[in-house]
Amino acid sequence: MLKAISTYVYVKERLHPGLLDGLVKGGAQAIEIFAARQHLDYANRKQHVREIADWFRASGVPLHSVHAPLYADYEWGRAGAPPVNITSTDRATRIEAMDEIKRALEIAEQIPFRFLVQHMGVGGESFDDNKFEAAMTSIEHLRAFARPLGVRILLENIPNEICTPERLVEFIHTSHFDDVGVCFDFGHAHIMSDVPQAFETVKKYVQSTHVHDNAKDRDSHLWPGDGSIDWKQAMELLRSAPHTPPLLLEIEENEKINPAEKMGAVFEKLERS
Repeated sequence: MLKAISTYVYVKERLHPGLLDGLVKGGAQAIEIFAARQHLDYANRKQHVREIADWFRASGVPLHSVHAPLYADYEWGRAGAPPVNITSTDRATRIEAMDEIKRALEIAEQIPFRFLVQHMGVGGESFDDNKFEAAMTSIEHLRAFARPLGVRILLENIPNEICTPERLVEFIHTSHFDDVGVCFDFGHAHIMSDVPQAFETVKKYVQSTHVHDNAKDRDSHLWPGDGSIDWKQAMELLRSAPHTPPLLLEIEENEKINPAEKMGAVFEKLERS
């Protein structure tokens, strides 16, 4: 199983080659970039994106995926910027959101990657038929933009009523978007319901993962084993997927832990489970 990690672990810092070197030394065979402007200024294609593209070309390590932006500013919403939300029923807001996501998709012109991981709605958002239709329109537009770049859209299960596993399957069936898949987030499934049930619901659509832990109390993105997820069971589920997804860590930064030193042992423990 491919061992990968998201740069989310460094999302508060400017992404640079030294950080990527550390992740590879820690055992990462592929990378997911978290598209946050304070982390990777994806709109700065001549400097920052080029610097990161040079690293990928020189290292030979693949960019597996890019996580779509959650905010369009450089403060990650702390200064009051609204979230990037493709389910907004306000057309102008939705167009702004799609434009921001397209800027992140354009990373693929310099660093090819397979998947864009996309949220529908924000945390805690309630379900509404109009939001569902707005998301369908947005995803249809983003698919058309992503396809010539060689990128597929993956929808992530997140803690809201729009992105439950059951609703994701309904969305894919209703839209007939046969190239849209799922990025299965173990931590979110653990908070929302039950990991085995959630995984079985979306199993045939799973193309990638977000692997992290929590105590079923909040979305804390802990290292596997530091929460209450049964990782032996989780790994058995992963191995049963028809499209073998990567084991992709998405961990919250902890100043007391060096990710490069922690990763190897975590990957080894998971693979033994």
